[in-house]
Amino acid sequence: MRVHYPRTPHLPWSPGVSADDVRVADLSGFLGREVVVTEKLDGENTTLYRDGLHARSLDSGHHPSRAWVKSLQSRLAIPPGVRVCGENVFARHSLPYDDLSSWFYAFSVWDGDRCLGWDDTVAFARRLGVPVPPVLWRGVFDERALRALRLDLTRQEGFVVRTVAGFSRADFPGHVAKWVRRGHVQTSTHWMQAPVVVNGRGPDAALWDVRAGFPVDVPAVLHAVGMTSAVTDLAEFDRTGDARLTGVLATLLRDKPRTWLMPRLVAPLGMRLARRVADLVGLAPLLREDFPDDERRAGLIRLAVAADLGVLHAVAGESAAVEWSALVAEEAGLMGEDPLLPLRAALPYQDVDVRDRCWSEAREAFATGRLHTPAEAEAATWRWRSGEFPRLVVMVGPAGSGKSTFTSTVDADDVVSLDGLRTGEHANVLREGLERLDKALARGGTVVWDATAINRHQRSVVATVAAGRDALVTHAVLVVGEDLAARRNAARRHPVPADVVAAQFRRFAPPYPGEAHRTWYVGAGGTIDDVAVG
Repeated sequence: MRVHYPRTPHLPWSPGVSADDVRVADLSGFLGREVVVTEKLDGENTTLYRDGLHARSLDSGHHPSRAWVKSLQSRLAIPPGVRVCGENVFARHSLPYDDLSSWFYAFSVWDGDRCLGWDDTVAFARRLGVPVPPVLWRGVFDERALRALRLDLTRQEGFVVRTVAGFSRADFPGHVAKWVRRGHVQTSTHWMQAPVVVNGRGPDAALWDVRAGFPVDVPAVLHAVGMTSAVTDLAEFDRTGDARLTGVLATLLRDKPRTWLMPRLVAPLGMRLARRVADLVGLAPLLREDFPDDERRAGLIRLAVAADLGVLHAVAGESAAVEWSALVAEEAGLMGEDPLLPLRAALPYQDVDVRDRCWSEAREAFATGRLHTPAEAEAATWRWRSGEFPRLVVMVGPAGSGKSTFTSTVDADDVVSLDGLRTGEHANVLREGLERLDKALARGGTVVWDATAINRHQRSVVATVAAGRDALVTHAVLVVGEDLAARRNAARRHPVPADVVAAQFRRFAPPYPGEAHRTWYVGAGGTIDDVAVG
């Protein structure tokens, strides 16, 4: 069934209202609600279905500007009954674009007559492989804040405001509105009657093409992530969206060191995808190694926390060991995109620490055979539901990566710093530090372990103390390149010798998700840019 996209009313102060447009009669649908404001792109309103598409008119026919979006639609795995509404910006209308991420941007997803909430829309679009329009503002509806928005009217047509929560089609007029610049149509000839002028795309368009399932343009993909050389043979992936992109990049970059790769991918990909690509590169060789069959299922469940096993096996390449591992994973039901979701969904606790702790413990119980179904998860984790356990944050990163700076932002009851102990009269700094850590955890609250912890052995001795006090363990991994760390270190009042910093980076083996109950990934700006719960 084909459905018209509803007419979007103008905000009361929108200057671009024409004679046949409508204004919002009542803003009460926005009041007190969280809203998101996105850029209104200058293109053709287009709705995609599993089996076709149309422009605003249900009987819209062929036009050269629609050829590319038709090719896109044929590649997208849109579920039955779902429609994806967005902007086809292949052809120039009134505004020229020269740095688009794609020629199609999704702005809403509908399941029948229900429009998904904004966050679900973004997640759905990324899985599908298409971007959403740039977000200009988000918060509880504030007319003054929206009136204060300033656009570059030489390159932006306007903005759209919608409630973050989903809504029904009948409620659309009170939950979506737009502001459009005055005289937004500035051409004398309608764009459909003029020769098609193709809008320009930016470097990251190659990455969105990969997400959408188009053939991989290897040079363009490498350019988009700032790389110049790569392994050029590609595996086949039955994934779309971010999952396909991470697999393609991990295959192309699998000869690069994981620790070197992660910080270099943050700028073009963001922390979440950067660490996932690096983790795929680091974990893929494990599948080619011998592994005891009686421990293989448990090992694969733990791997499923760190990586999409379907993608990971493809990245690992063809070998008898990889084929056998894939068969075991398939039999265990672990080759889907999120095979542990039912188990995680069985623990919907509001407190973040409780939720993360119970999920991590349930996953480990599932891996070791102490828990068999999601229905057992709540009973298996009852002892942690009160939240009455100490919290330990373990800083992970070489000198100069920003550990002490980040530590100062943690709301901690105690900090155990090995650097601080080294300035005193302690013959065995590590032993003294571990003893202080044990006492601090015994008192409860949140404790920070401020040391390099750059490899598994260094983290394991801390984990042993934490386990003795039943602490929730969070690894705070500082994702910073060696050059930046060296510059930061050199600017210190008491810098670590440069050769020591270089040696630490050579030995640096960041933890994978699942090595602790939770992992924070801290970027160069000192903020938590991604979280993985193990």
